[in-house]
Amino acid sequence: MAKEEIHKYGTDDGWHGVIKEGEEFPPEKDRYHLYIGLFCPFAHRANLVRHIKHLEPFLPTSIVRPYPKGEPGWRFDESYPNATPDHLFDSRFMHQLYFRDDAAYKGKYSVPLLWDKKTNRIVNNESMEMLKWLPHAFDSLIEDEKIRNIDFYPEEMMSKIDEITPWLTSLICSGVYKAGFNTTQEGYNEHVVPLFAALNKLEKLVHSNGGPYILGERLTELDLLAYPTVVRFDTVYVQHFKTNLGTIRHDYPVLNNWLKNLYHSVEGFRESTDFQHIKENYTKSHKDINPLSITPMGPYPEVEEGYERDWSKLKPGEVKHPLVVEAGSKL
Repeated sequence: MAKEEIHKYGTDDGWHGVIKEGEEFPPEKDRYHLYIGLFCPFAHRANLVRHIKHLEPFLPTSIVRPYPKGEPGWRFDESYPNATPDHLFDSRFMHQLYFRDDAAYKGKYSVPLLWDKKTNRIVNNESMEMLKWLPHAFDSLIEDEKIRNIDFYPEEMMSKIDEITPWLTSLICSGVYKAGFNTTQEGYNEHVVPLFAALNKLEKLVHSNGGPYILGERLTELDLLAYPTVVRFDTVYVQHFKTNLGTIRHDYPVLNNWLKNLYHSVEGFRESTDFQHIKENYTKSHKDINPLSITPMGPYPEVEEGYERDWSKLKPGEVKHPLVVEAGSKL
């Protein structure tokens, strides 16, 4: 669809451009700008790629503050720690960027959003799509061969990654929201059970592959998908979304060990994680869930230390609630 048509009719489908040599958005330095929220697990995916692939020179960021949420949406406020102004246009709100490209835009004003300064347009605002192509978008400009060769979707692992991704994203990454934002007891029950069935399955999967990553010795996009949810689980989701059938640190020793290693030892994970943004976003943005906007102090520490390098010493844990066990038998 041409830009003029989008402006005339408006879109709610989002933007799906790709940075690629020879295409509409080729890799260039000083051309692109990434808008993120440090609270958002979906924006966290793109930010992880940015850190791990050392794309900071190609993707400077503007960071919205984590609350309040509501019309007209996320806002820029450099007075909040680690938030920034809109470095390109000095916008007050995120929605103003969407309307710069599409004056009749009808969708959500979400992060991440990737902006092209050369054409003054949005490239992409879909985190799952960015996770697929962003890792290699700037390879032609990266001089360090070791960094250039980092690949989160290696050919020999594609089929395994493709097999796991659907239930990981649907039942865990989105599952916390399906349970937490549900407005009925029945709906909550319906979604919290498969969430923990999937966590049980992921716990066994990581253990069977021997760590330190989900598929074994190689970091893949599965780790980049799971980490933003798991690192928020005990800190936010357990209390705020009532996903308290178990915790990562108490019931899932394998996933907890996987998390400890990523956060404390793998470059890019701790650097892209801001617990103040995470905790205050959820607890101070969702008035229907937490009307007094009180942010719990715990848990402490947010991510435990004491990584076990000998994975053979770990015994997989699980949540043994009968409904979870039954759901797990069908996964």
